[in-house]
Amino acid sequence: MEEDPSSRSRSFALGGILLVLLGAILFSTKAVLIKLAYQYEVSSISLLGLRMFTALPFFLTIGYWQRRRDPDRVPLQRRQLLFIILLGLCGYYLASYTDFLGLRYLSAGMERLILFTYPTLVLLMGWLLYGRKISRQQAYATLLAYLGIVVAFSTADWSGGSNFGLGASLVFFSAFSYGAFVVGSGVWAPKLGSIRFNSLAMTAAATGVIIQVLLQGAPIFGLAWPVYGYGIAMGIFATVLPSYMMTEGIKRIGPGTAAIMSSIGPVATIILEYLCLGEVMDAAQWIGGALIITGVVIIGRSKARAQVRK
Repeated sequence: MEEDPSSRSRSFALGGILLVLLGAILFSTKAVLIKLAYQYEVSSISLLGLRMFTALPFFLTIGYWQRRRDPDRVPLQRRQLLFIILLGLCGYYLASYTDFLGLRYLSAGMERLILFTYPTLVLLMGWLLYGRKISRQQAYATLLAYLGIVVAFSTADWSGGSNFGLGASLVFFSAFSYGAFVVGSGVWAPKLGSIRFNSLAMTAAATGVIIQVLLQGAPIFGLAWPVYGYGIAMGIFATVLPSYMMTEGIKRIGPGTAAIMSSIGPVATIILEYLCLGEVMDAAQWIGGALIITGVVIIGRSKARAQVRK
C-alpha cells in the first residue's frame, strides 16, 4: 500500500524542522565550549584551528563517500565551484573567526543575542536578491522570537565593558556572513544535494582556517589538555554534525523558515550556561525561552501545513 503523498510531504517537512532544531542546538554548544576553553589562555585562532583540524577529515571522508555513491553526478562548472567555495569561506571561516574574536569581549549569552539577528538578515537578503516574499507567519514568528530573545537577556549586563562595541560589531558581522551562507544554501543545496554542497563548502572553510593558522604560526601543540578536548568536541558536535543537519534542513524547508526555527539556539545557550558555566536562570530567561519556543512552533506548524497543501 502506497503512502499518501500528503503524509509524505508532511513527514519531509517535519524531518527538515527536526534537523534544523537539532542542528541549532548543537551549534549553540560552541559558545559555551569556547568560554570553557578561554579559561586556559588559548588564542581565538588556535582554538578555531583545533576545531577545523578535527572537522576537516570528516568533511573530506563524507564528501568522498558521497562521490563514490553517485559517480554519474553532473560535474560543477568552475564558476559554480568558486561560488560555493566563497560561500563556505564567508559563512563558516569569516563568520566563525569574527564570532570567536567577539566572544573575548561579550558573554556567551550576549553573543547569542546579537548573532541571532541573522534570521531577519536571511529574510531580507532572500527578498532583495531573489524576490522571496516574507509571509505573515514568518513575520509574526520572527517578532515573537526576537521579543523572547530580548526578554531572556533583559537582565544581562549590557555594558560589556569598554570593548563592548568592538565585540558587538564582530559578532554582527559574523551574523551577516552566516546569513549569506544560509541564503546560498537554500539555492545550492537543492541543486547539488545537501551532502555534496556542505562537504564542498565546509572543506573550503576548514582549509581557509588551517591556512591562516599556519601563516600566523598560531600554537596548536603544547596547549592545556582540556583545550584539546574542547576543540575536538567543537569540531565534531558543534561543526560537522550540525552543518549537515542544517544544510539538509534548509533544503527541505527553505532558508527563511530554517533561520527562524534556529532561534531556538539562544534558549539552548541559556540552558547550557546554567548546566556548564554555573549561571543562574531567572524568570526573564524562562519567559523569553517560552516566547522563542512559541515562535518556533508557529512557524513549524505553518510550514508543515503548507507542505501538505502542495
